Amino acid sequence: MHQDTSVRRARSQQLGDLLRRSATRMPHKTALVFKGHSDSFAALDQAVNRAANALEARGVAKGDRVALFSHNNRAFVVLRFALARLGAVTTPVNFMLNAPDVAYILTHSGARMMIAEDALCATADAALAEIGQDMPKFAIPHTGADVPQGWEDVAALLDHADSTEVWRDVSADDPIQMMYTSGTESRPKGALLTAAALYAQYVSCIVDGEMTANAVSLHCLPLFHCAQLDCFLTPDLYLGATSILHDKADPAEMLASVEAHGVTKLFCPPTIWIALLRHPDFDTRDLSSLNAGYYGASIMPTAVIEELSSRLPNMRLFNFYGQTEMAPAATILKPEDQMRKLGSAGRPALNVETRVVDDNDQPVPVGEVGEIVHRSPHLITEYYNDPDKTADAFRCGWFHSGDLGRFDEDGYLYVVDRKKDMIKTGGENVASREVEEVIFHHPDVAEVAVFGVPHPKWIEGVVAVVVPKAGASLTAEAVMAYARDKLAGFKAPKHVAIAHQLPKNASGKILKRDLRQNFEAAFADE
Repeated sequence: MHQDTSVRRARSQQLGDLLRRSATRMPHKTALVFKGHSDSFAALDQAVNRAANALEARGVAKGDRVALFSHNNRAFVVLRFALARLGAVTTPVNFMLNAPDVAYILTHSGARMMIAEDALCATADAALAEIGQDMPKFAIPHTGADVPQGWEDVAALLDHADSTEVWRDVSADDPIQMMYTSGTESRPKGALLTAAALYAQYVSCIVDGEMTANAVSLHCLPLFHCAQLDCFLTPDLYLGATSILHDKADPAEMLASVEAHGVTKLFCPPTIWIALLRHPDFDTRDLSSLNAGYYGASIMPTAVIEELSSRLPNMRLFNFYGQTEMAPAATILKPEDQMRKLGSAGRPALNVETRVVDDNDQPVPVGEVGEIVHRSPHLITEYYNDPDKTADAFRCGWFHSGDLGRFDEDGYLYVVDRKKDMIKTGGENVASREVEEVIFHHPDVAEVAVFGVPHPKWIEGVVAVVVPKAGASLTAEAVMAYARDKLAGFKAPKHVAIAHQLPKNASGKILKRDLRQNFEAAFADE
């Protein structure tokens, strides 16, 4: 080995190093439990080596983008670390997307391999057919269905004979992960992250989230989201904590798992915390082991914070605020401040600087509303293949979040509005412009405005107000059916109204704030 390479290996801080170090420190401790299968840290590390050797034998190399299209399972975790050891770029794909959405991500990312769970292989095939592309395809037998024709069983990767330790010369500043985020545009953006960014973010989460190796953590939210993957699962593997992985956030299964495994730590978006509180098993299961609860992804209603504090008095609550581009944690509200600073997103995390600025990028006084901007090693290096959006987001040496907020006199951040026209429904981001563009293609639609309003279950529901073309006969039901046919289910409007005109200002801009006020109670009876 060349001397320079020897030095780099000795100083290595790759994502793949994280798991190996935990396996060295505590080889026999349980690392991951999924559907009755338990891996020690040593066994999980060996599985990652097998998969990395298999992927390399299939031609996967540093810089290659590999799409992971699956619900949570053991294979997802193993493959994520195996790809990292090769310096390949893991590209998770939202399992709720339809074929055109998946096709766009495959094309934009330049993915050279697709790994999908069995139930999603048909969607993946449709996406590949749409773009006229073929690539190596591996199916994860997640539901127990037969491996589809044209796909290879992922066991060929996971059960590879060679478990030799894998280390490739990958810098901590090389791209290692690409998350797709819709932002406010109609097309998703590829947020490119390095191992250095992820490690900096893990340290912030661990320190300010008061995480320890003694935790038993339950992970139920999708790993294609950076919140579950990079705020909780990977920091737990880094520390040496035990992770219980579920493939979905089913309240009954979650409550049973807390009792069965003595779970101490749980992250949920507000919608899932609400579902847990309302489930009949909440008061019959032993939940006394829970001592740390985390929420994020959308605003937590004050009444829910108060109810959690009352019904789980031993559980300390943390609010994580951020976004994909921050890997994703930016600010954290700690347990002692939950009631004292109700509604706050907390203070900047350990490795983060946060400001609130005006339209000229100058800091605004305490209490004034402006755009939230950050400086942090957590940050993405770029929006992949989009230098203009990258330059705009990083202007003046600060990352511009697009969120509006204010600081109070104690330095606590309050987010007063989300990204322009962004809807967060059930923890999912929906770009209103994308929905508008789809509905606008209906031959009888003249104008459309899409926005979010409060929803009792999903926090926000998607609403569309449509102006028909002159002489057209258009119903709300027809618009909803059209949207459901063209969009992923979570993006389609749950309420449609037909109107004669849309409110606009003097320059012709649609006044969505007026629409939100007018339709604020659209889901009040649900």
